[in-house]
Amino acid sequence: MARKTPPKSVQEQIIDEPMTSLLSERYLSYALSTIMARSLPDVRDGLKPVHRRVMYAMYQLKLSPNLPPKKSARVVGDVIGKFHPHGDQSVYDTLVRLAQDFAVRYPLVDGQGNFGNIDGDNAAAMRYTESRLTETAIALLEGIDQDAVDFRYTYDGDTQEPVVLPSNFPNLLANGAAGIAVGMATNIPPHNVAELCEAMQLMLEKDASIEDLVKIVKGPDFPTGGILIESKEAVLEAYRTGRGSFRTRARWVKEDLKQGQWQIVVTEIPYQVQKAKLIEQIANLITNKKIPMLDDVCDESAEDIRLVLIPKNRNVEPELLMEALFRASDLENRFSLNMNVLENGVVPRVMNLKEVLQCWLNHRQDVLVRTSNYRLEQVKHRLEVLAGYLIVYLNIDEVIKIIRESEEPKPALMKKFGLTEVQAEAILNMRLRSLRKLEEIEIRKEFDGLEKEKDSLEKLLKSEAKQWAEIKRQIEVTKKLYGPTTSLGARRTTIGKPPAPIDVDLQQVMIEKEPVTIILSAKGWIRAMKGHGINSNDMKYKEGDREQFVMEAQTTDKIALFASNGRFYTMTGDKLPAGRGYGEPVRLLVDIPNDADIVQMMIWQGDRKILVASRDGKGFIVSSNEILAQTKNGKTIMSVSDNGDAQICKWLDPKDDHIAIVGTNRKMLVFKLDQIPEMAKGKGVILQKYKDAEISDVKTFNMKQGLTFTSGTREMSVSNVKEWLGERAQVGKLPPNGFPRSNRF
Repeated sequence: MARKTPPKSVQEQIIDEPMTSLLSERYLSYALSTIMARSLPDVRDGLKPVHRRVMYAMYQLKLSPNLPPKKSARVVGDVIGKFHPHGDQSVYDTLVRLAQDFAVRYPLVDGQGNFGNIDGDNAAAMRYTESRLTETAIALLEGIDQDAVDFRYTYDGDTQEPVVLPSNFPNLLANGAAGIAVGMATNIPPHNVAELCEAMQLMLEKDASIEDLVKIVKGPDFPTGGILIESKEAVLEAYRTGRGSFRTRARWVKEDLKQGQWQIVVTEIPYQVQKAKLIEQIANLITNKKIPMLDDVCDESAEDIRLVLIPKNRNVEPELLMEALFRASDLENRFSLNMNVLENGVVPRVMNLKEVLQCWLNHRQDVLVRTSNYRLEQVKHRLEVLAGYLIVYLNIDEVIKIIRESEEPKPALMKKFGLTEVQAEAILNMRLRSLRKLEEIEIRKEFDGLEKEKDSLEKLLKSEAKQWAEIKRQIEVTKKLYGPTTSLGARRTTIGKPPAPIDVDLQQVMIEKEPVTIILSAKGWIRAMKGHGINSNDMKYKEGDREQFVMEAQTTDKIALFASNGRFYTMTGDKLPAGRGYGEPVRLLVDIPNDADIVQMMIWQGDRKILVASRDGKGFIVSSNEILAQTKNGKTIMSVSDNGDAQICKWLDPKDDHIAIVGTNRKMLVFKLDQIPEMAKGKGVILQKYKDAEISDVKTFNMKQGLTFTSGTREMSVSNVKEWLGERAQVGKLPPNGFPRSNRF
């Protein structure tokens, strides 16, 4: 069947091009439209088109700070009707955000009515709220009627809108911006205006580096306050590259209550965190027992923020409780920095801090030149008119005669007195009462003043140095208006220090601290009796069993056991069986092999040194931070060939500098403690050599204080140990007189 040829009208609509190129072109157009007309702010005024159009529409409606506000619906109607043909809700949402003091550091809209709150509640409908511009918004628009910026036709060609605002306010960094375009995004936090002004003044004085600027602009200044805990190095790197992040934490205080109770009150929360969702998040943590040390959270906020956190008991450390909450909730939040902006409103680029400030300064110079030229033309025009007026006063009678008698007075005046058309027109439009003598004096005074202004403007336009001096003066005015002593300009986000790393064990922190006496029998039965100072006669054992270790501790303590197989095992004081009865076999709590014995039981302490040694006289020093076991199987520290080889485990006193070792052959050796290496694990080095013997006991001591040991019921001391002093790995000599026959210190 022959294929029919489509009609001519259809043929004219057919595009004979590859689909890939067609899609590429159209998607590129869409992407450019999104980037330039929707998502990325202009580096000069820090606004997106919708914000700029809202500002300009309100300016045209004469919604100045000193005039009554108008209904927000009126503003939205003008915006979408004249400039922004989009949905009314999106425009109203923009207007609402510009009025929220918890969302914008320096609000551009003064809203009256319900404009939402930090809980995340929505604003009232636009027909119920009213709005007008703030002083900050007026600064952004300053000079817009003086040819300060270019204008372009709106979408329907009916009117014109500004391409960019004059922006006598560093809005981009002051209020920040956020947006997602096609293939790129921007996220800029708000900053303190006084700091930005001071940084730009420094740039105008010298070629300041990023490091110099960061000494002044120490970090963002969020409207909701909080504490910035990012390191100086990270802040510097973020501002140098234009990319990074800032960690902020909620501000909190501890409030003491009656009977030793206390509570935590949160007064400021991180930026862009909704209070209602934060409370819900913390409540879920309590319900799911993720924060067992926290009992409840209450919202006592009015206009200010007041979140009350109630601990489970008063033994909980406030710092540890807050550290756990910072990790698990939005009480600590991270704000990403991505200074991707439109350079001159055209080219998207990621800029660093100095480049953003310099672009704003360059824009202010352009605005200054344009407004000065505009004013100069006005001055010249007025001077021309005033010069014509002065000619009138010098020839008043003749001028009146020409006007009365001539059919065409304008050309006659121009010919008679050499007037310009502008002057002649102004003379013909004069009122009769302006011909009085007093008016002549005022005109001469105005003429002289405008001559001076004309001379000043011409000098300004010819000298770039004068232009920068004028910009510096304007910046100083802004700096005073938003200074640290003003309510709006005072810094809200405190620059803090990065928190020291805290290893928070939530279960451990939750344990109520109580004194206990831990008893471990020779046959491996363990129990914890409440209290300290328990009489040994009150301790009962199974038949044939006896006491091996008795130790006073707290329920919050970690208990370390060292077994003859070279492994350390870890238990917590609150998990031990109660003191009633004989307790429980320790091998039910930790997996100690049946052929291994418990060599030592101790309360774990961080950042301490421990000496471990095996039966054959080998040993080493290990840090207590290395011995904690995470499982019931324990942690191997000393490598031994047989489960019964590990024999010694003792704390080292930081003041001790020597060690005494005695073997079962009754030979003792003394040498310097620094000859023993510190290791994380292994067999160790030879401490003392033996022949047909093994290690019996060791003791570290301070040489100046001498070596002490217990013989029977007597405490004996040897001040001079030179006879036994030697080097590590020697045999040693017989111990001093009175040394116990058990070869134990």
